[in-house]
Amino acid sequence: MTGPKHSCGVVGMSCSDDVAASIFRALRMIQHRGQESAGISVFNGSRVVTAKGTGLVHDAIKPDDIKALGGKCGIGHVRYPSGSAKAEKNAEPIEVEIMHGVIAMAHNGAITNYMELKKKYLDLGWSFMTDSDSELISKIIGKYLTQNNEPVKAIRSMMAEVEGAYALTILYNNRVFGVRDPYGFKPLCLGRLTDGHMLASESVSLDIFRGDIIRDVAPGEIMEITADGFKSYPSQTPCQKAHCMFEWVYFARPDSMIDGIEVYDVRRNVGKILAEEWPAEVDLVMPVPDSGRAHALGFSVGSKIQYEEGFMKNRFVERTFILPDQKQREASVVMKMNPIRSTVNGKKILIVDDSIVRGTTLLKLIKMLRDAGAKEVHVRIGCPPVIAPCYYGVDMKSRDQFIATRYTLDEIREQIGADSLGYISLEGLVRAIGIPESDLCLACVNSKYPTSIPGETHRFQSKLQDKYQ
Repeated sequence: MTGPKHSCGVVGMSCSDDVAASIFRALRMIQHRGQESAGISVFNGSRVVTAKGTGLVHDAIKPDDIKALGGKCGIGHVRYPSGSAKAEKNAEPIEVEIMHGVIAMAHNGAITNYMELKKKYLDLGWSFMTDSDSELISKIIGKYLTQNNEPVKAIRSMMAEVEGAYALTILYNNRVFGVRDPYGFKPLCLGRLTDGHMLASESVSLDIFRGDIIRDVAPGEIMEITADGFKSYPSQTPCQKAHCMFEWVYFARPDSMIDGIEVYDVRRNVGKILAEEWPAEVDLVMPVPDSGRAHALGFSVGSKIQYEEGFMKNRFVERTFILPDQKQREASVVMKMNPIRSTVNGKKILIVDDSIVRGTTLLKLIKMLRDAGAKEVHVRIGCPPVIAPCYYGVDMKSRDQFIATRYTLDEIREQIGADSLGYISLEGLVRAIGIPESDLCLACVNSKYPTSIPGETHRFQSKLQDKYQ
């Protein structure tokens, strides 16, 4: 509802039986990672074939498509367009045909040197059918495959050229690979199924098959899976981790495991720490559903204040973050959320959400609660103020869109109409996740970028953060 938007989820499978229907089910388990388009590519015994389209997984891929996609290895993708424009041509997997066969690729992330590389290859006479950085990655891999037909070498050569965030699943003829960038920005896990092996952005895709998590793909690692096993090609250079903290705060499903840590536990920890850092005298704690639910429960446990569901969510309207403009998104909030009057009337309420970007949605929700009779509305937020753009695949591109870059804490409180407002501290967030700060990407909340970004200072400590401590 109010959080930042992110791009994409990927799946890869190699099994002893046909995989298309299973990839379809796995993609539905990570549908929350992208609703703009979906696709599946499989090797049908002679070549790579693909079915993809716009919309949710069940709209983009029809039953007849699944029947036609007979094959024992394949990959899948769900997409939210954080960079390239919304268009069917940008749906993934992306296919590239070379002399040795076809490569299909699914990508989660964003390439920071995309424009530089694209210009380089346009100058060399290459043509591009999409405006997606995924096509560029695919074609660079294809270039090296044409030279040596050794996929691991080709992928490593691509990784030497490409900068930024990427978790990839790659189908090259009858071989399936998973790749994670050297910083590990985006998640990718390896699992065992009853009849094969699987790669996925989140472990919930394994759960639907009662599969077992083997481990997370390491930063900079290339992983090949088969029906019988897997082979690791570790990074050849030491990698400084920079896992995206928003995966635990907001993006991933609460029942997922990301880099060995359960997302639900992190969110409960966030709520408990918020209760320590920002206590309040209120009658009840309630979430902004669905993303604030575990945070609010943690706050309730930590504060010993009663937890209640104060909003009823209408699940049969458009997803607000895929509507084409801000006015439509704001109007949709009223259709999607309705306060439960008997819960909020006459009460002092504390609501918990994962993040604030613009603040417009919270403004409307708080007004709805006051109209329903709430005496006071206090707000607690599960990540520090968002103050800097993300260049790694989250749809937060400009400082102008962040309310925290324009106003102080008290001014933000006034803007959204709350009686009090508190964000978790950076130290509190790191403690809740349980990973050293040096292994996290926190650039959007502290302006310290793990990689070199044109126009930004590497690991620069923004003075803006000081206003909220």
